[in-house]
Amino acid sequence: MLREAVVDLFCGVGGLTHGFELEGFNVIAGLDVDRSCRYSYEKNNSSFFIHRDIRDVTGEEISKLYPACVVKILAGCAPCQQFSSYTNSKMKGDKWKLLYEFSRIVNEVQPEIVTMENVPRLKSYKKYPVFDEFVGNLDANGYRVTHYMVYCPDYGIPQTRRRLVLFASKFGSVEIIEKTHSPEKYVTVRDAIGSLAPIDGGEILPNDPLHRARKLSELNRKRIMYTPPGGGWEDWPKDLVLNCHKGIKGKSFRSVYARMSWDKPAPTITTQCVGFGNGRFGHPEQHRAISLREASLIQTFQRHYDFIDSDSNFSIMTIARHIGNAVPVVLGRVIAKSIRKHLKEHYDKGL
Repeated sequence: MLREAVVDLFCGVGGLTHGFELEGFNVIAGLDVDRSCRYSYEKNNSSFFIHRDIRDVTGEEISKLYPACVVKILAGCAPCQQFSSYTNSKMKGDKWKLLYEFSRIVNEVQPEIVTMENVPRLKSYKKYPVFDEFVGNLDANGYRVTHYMVYCPDYGIPQTRRRLVLFASKFGSVEIIEKTHSPEKYVTVRDAIGSLAPIDGGEILPNDPLHRARKLSELNRKRIMYTPPGGGWEDWPKDLVLNCHKGIKGKSFRSVYARMSWDKPAPTITTQCVGFGNGRFGHPEQHRAISLREASLIQTFQRHYDFIDSDSNFSIMTIARHIGNAVPVVLGRVIAKSIRKHLKEHYDKGL
């Protein structure tokens, strides 16, 4: 009988791990440098959390996590915010170099299957060809590599997130599963959060501590009241518009201080998604930014997914970071289903 085991690098609070577990995979462990992710990761998943910096981890340590006689799957989303369209692309810091550490671990562990999820610009940013070098290393190690640009609404994820998904297998080429949703059937903001009880900015729903929204200043409350669904600061009276938005350069900031639309997918959820001024994160109807619960549902976490450790202090921005950094659970399931289909087609044939 086919047995496989997964190790999830850069696991965060477990969006990718949870997707694999929901598809019946045995996820052994998740590794992450952010200690604050441990509670959510272990509370919601059957695997255990290892607080380590990948730069200090050896392939031997990873190899020992896998049971004997299994198909080893190594998964991860190396942080590459410098390639994101939400950053200034000046390549400050060295987080993008973590992909080289991922390559090193692959070289040392030699798993049968590797999968990576990341930002699309990672592939096209030629000044730092880290993606091409990552793929080249996989080729040199005997993997068949495939990669896809995934538009999340095509798979029932209610946000316009686009992600680069890579597969590498020693058994053959992994094909991503067929799209599950056509544009007229996309899951919308209304589908995702429309049933939640209304709350005001600064309010917490008593029976759901995750359904909390940040309080707006009086000025921002006036601004959001003038903002229609799908609209933004260009709909405000002139006296409410920020000076930085009044000039020509301000035209490039149309997606801040904006509301979502009920009947479209949400914008990409980021670590700043609970701030009205940080993107198109205004609730479609209520005068506030979206709550943590709403962000988690748009990221396709189930309502029972527990992010809050009641025994420790936490901040709304820490939980927002956890949610925004996560791989959407449904995208994790898409990746897992694609690997499952691949294993049935290739491994069972004795390749």
